Amino acid sequence: MRRSLAFPRRLKPALLAVALVVLVPACGNGAPAPSTGEPAAAPVRPQGVSAPHGAPAPAVASRVEVTEVASGLEVPWALAFLPDGRMLVTERVGRLRHVSPDGTLSEPIAGVPEVWANGQGGLLDVALAPDFEQSRMIYLSYAEGGGEGGRAGTALGRGRLEGDRIADWQVIFRQEPKLSQGGHFGSRIVFDGQGHLYLALGENNERPTSQKLDHLQGKVVRLNLDGSVPSDNPFVGREDARPEIWSYGHRNQQGAALHPATGFLWTSEHGPRGGDEVNIPQPGKNYGWPLATWGINYSGQPIPEAIGTSAPGTEQPHYYFERSPALSGMAFYTAERFPAWQGSLFLGGLASTDLIRLALDEDGRVVSEERLLTERKPRLRDVRQGPDGYLYVLSETEGKILRIGLAGGP
Repeated sequence: MRRSLAFPRRLKPALLAVALVVLVPACGNGAPAPSTGEPAAAPVRPQGVSAPHGAPAPAVASRVEVTEVASGLEVPWALAFLPDGRMLVTERVGRLRHVSPDGTLSEPIAGVPEVWANGQGGLLDVALAPDFEQSRMIYLSYAEGGGEGGRAGTALGRGRLEGDRIADWQVIFRQEPKLSQGGHFGSRIVFDGQGHLYLALGENNERPTSQKLDHLQGKVVRLNLDGSVPSDNPFVGREDARPEIWSYGHRNQQGAALHPATGFLWTSEHGPRGGDEVNIPQPGKNYGWPLATWGINYSGQPIPEAIGTSAPGTEQPHYYFERSPALSGMAFYTAERFPAWQGSLFLGGLASTDLIRLALDEDGRVVSEERLLTERKPRLRDVRQGPDGYLYVLSETEGKILRIGLAGGP
C-alpha cells in the first residue's frame, strides 16, 4: 500500500545524438505493505489536504524518445539551466562544468570549493539565485571534511559566476556536527520565491540524530539567501533546538522541488530497505525517521529504533514505496509541450534504474504510477524540466545527460 495526501489547489497546466523510441511497460507495485496492527497516527496536514487513500492504478504505457545530449561526465550529480541555453553540471568528484546545447563540455570552472569526495560525498547540488541575471550568483551544496575523526558534513555556499570561474565564494551554512563517514549527505537546494531557500539534508547514516533538534542531520533547513536564519522559523528562540530547522525526522533526502501552484516544498528521501518517501515538509513537524518507517534494515531485520509504520507525534509520508527505488532528483512538469504530462511529478531512481512518473489529481493525490526508461536501466541522479519543455536527466552510470520527451510530440 502507498499513501497519498490530497492537495488544495490545481496544478498549473501549463545535438547531435541518436534518438531511441521505447515502449515502456507500466509498473504498479501495488501489493500492500505489511501491517503492524497499530493505528496510524493522525497526520497534521497543510490546510485543505485530505486523508490518505490506497495504492494508485498503473499508468497507461508511454512511448518516449530519448536523446543523448552530452557524455563524458564523471558521476554527474546535478544540473541547472542558464539563461543563455547552456547548463551547469556538477560532477561528484568536485568539478563544475558548462555544457553547451550541442553537448560540448567546458573545462572545469575555477573557484569551486574543495570537496570531501568519499563514498557518497563530493560536489552535490547547483542552483541559480532567483536574481541570477542581475547578480550572477550560484549556490553549491557539497560534502565538507574537517570533522572529528576525519568525518564530514554537508555545506552550502554561494559565489558569482564570471565566465569560467566563481568569484567571491562564501560558505553560508555548515551541517553541524560533522558525522558522516561517507554516507547520507542529502542534498537539494530550493528557493521559495519569498527570499528564502530550503536545503534538504541527510542524517549522515547516524539514525538517532534525525530526532535531535540540536543536530542538523536528517533535517530540512530554511535560510535567508545570505545564510542567516528567518525570524519566523519554527524553532527560533528555543535553546534546545537549532533555529535553522524547518522540519526533522528525515533519512536521506536527495530530491526537492517547489509545488508550482501551491508553493509548498515537496521532498523525496531514501528509505532503508523499502519505505522511500515523498513528503510535504511543514514547519516544526517530525517525519518519523527512525521511529516510524515503512522499511526494514538492509540485513532484513527491523530498524532498531522503529516503533512501527507510525509513531506518536510523527507525520505519515504523502506517498511511499514498499520497494525502494532509491529516489534521487525530482521535478514537477508544468510545460505545454507534452500536455499528457502536465501536473506530473517525476523522480529519478538509482536502484530501480528508471524514471518514475507520478500522475497527480487536482488535490495533489497520486492517481497513477509509471516507470520510464526501464529498458535502458540508467541510474538517474537528477531530473529537471528544460526551458524547451523536455525533461533532462543525469545518467550517473553512463556519465550522460539525456533529454526525454513523448514520442510523436504531444
